[in-house]
Parts: sequence; C-alpha cells; structure tokens
Amino acid sequence: MAHDRIDGHAAAAGPDGARILTGMALGIAALLLAGQAGAAVFTPPAGCTLDLTAQNRSCTVTHYYTCAADPEGHRHSAHFGRDGLFHLATIDAETRWIESTSVTSGIVDRLVDEAESHASLSRLLETGRDDFDFWTESADGIRLRHQGHDELTGETATIGGRQLDRTRFRLTTRSEGGDLLITREGSQFVSRELNRFFGGTETSSDWTGETRQTDDSPVLFIPPGAAGFGSTTPQFDCDQLLTQIPQERAAS
Repeated sequence: MAHDRIDGHAAAAGPDGARILTGMALGIAALLLAGQAGAAVFTPPAGCTLDLTAQNRSCTVTHYYTCAADPEGHRHSAHFGRDGLFHLATIDAETRWIESTSVTSGIVDRLVDEAESHASLSRLLETGRDDFDFWTESADGIRLRHQGHDELTGETATIGGRQLDRTRFRLTTRSEGGDLLITREGSQFVSRELNRFFGGTETSSDWTGETRQTDDSPVLFIPPGAAGFGSTTPQFDCDQLLTQIPQERAAS
C-alpha cells in the first residue's frame, strides 16, 4: 500500500491544532539519532537481521530488516537521508502500516485495529486493485484517517536485477474531524518476490497549500555480502537536491 511511510509534515499538525509530542516519543527519537549519528553502516536492533539495502532517488537509502521476536509477517525499514536517519516503519504481510515513526519529530503513529477496509497486498495482486480506508493513532491520541487505492498498471520494470510491477495510487489523509490534511498520488513499484512496495514518483499537497513532487524510486538493491550493503550514505540525486535549494526558496 502506497509505500510504508506516513509523511511527517502531514502527521505533525493540521486544522485541529498543533501536535504536542510526548516525552516518550521524543526520548525514542533522541536515542535513535544518537545511536546512528556518524554511522557508516546500519546495524539493526538486537535479535534482528538486515535483509536488504535499497539505494533510492532523492538522496535516500532504505534498510529492510526482520526481527525474530516479531509476529509472523512483520517487517521493518529504516530510512536515511543526507542528514542521517529520518524515518522508521513496521508493516505486516499485507503491507499494512503497523507503526510509523518520524525520527526528526518524534511522532509515532500506530494502526487502529478496526477499519472499513484494511490495505491488502494480496488483494491487489489477485484482482489488480486494492481500495482501503483505515485509521492510525499516535501516542498522544491524534487519529488520522487514510483513504485511497492502489492499482496495477500492467507494466513491469527490472531494477537491480529484480522484477517489479508498476502501480498507481491515490491517498488522502484526514483529521478525526474530517479536515483534509494531505493528498498523495503517483506511481510506485511492488515486488511479488519480496511482498512489499517500493517508492516511486508522486505529487503531494497539504492543508497549507504546499505542493511537492518527489521521486524516491529504487535504483539499486544490495543483498547481504555485496558492496554497499548496510551503508547509510545515499548515492543518488544528492548533488541535484543541493542545487535545487536556492531555486525552491526563490520560488516561495
């Protein structure tokens, strides 16, 4: 389902008012940042195994890992940018957002059990389309409603030696009161072999009117033992992003 990250700027605030971060969430974020500061290689928590590294567009690198103590089907990802670790996510076998953590803000959102229609990767692969309508809730009680769909385009791509299906998606996130916080739409990739989504090109807009276009498509998949496995240094588009900063400021 539409990747495994809840946009931090969408979750951080909205028409319902500014979000108050809990001390526990801030403490977790501080520990994670301290643990990874200056690290050249990502080391997953004790009892966990790093399975795959993906170098992506937009100057990001993602590490995918599993933990022995987790419920069956649960998987984790850690996302790094130029400035280090910025996001952690946990999904299940259906790629539902079990937990999403913005490390920079300390906000942690978790899936609410009850839903009109939970996301289902198996439904997408069997029928070509998956419509979803579910809620997440943060530690401070803020609830967000996520509605949308994923659909297969019928196109495939080979990236890093892996066969991927292309998808189209649309996702809206609303406050508990029904205010529209963010809209996301674009194209992504899904791996039948790995049973998960990977990023792609998308356009997002939030309640402030800000619109962003991003491309975090995977470029390289790096397996255990290969050069670059576990590296926390992004390889692609980093120089390009630096040259874009003055233009973006001028446009604003």
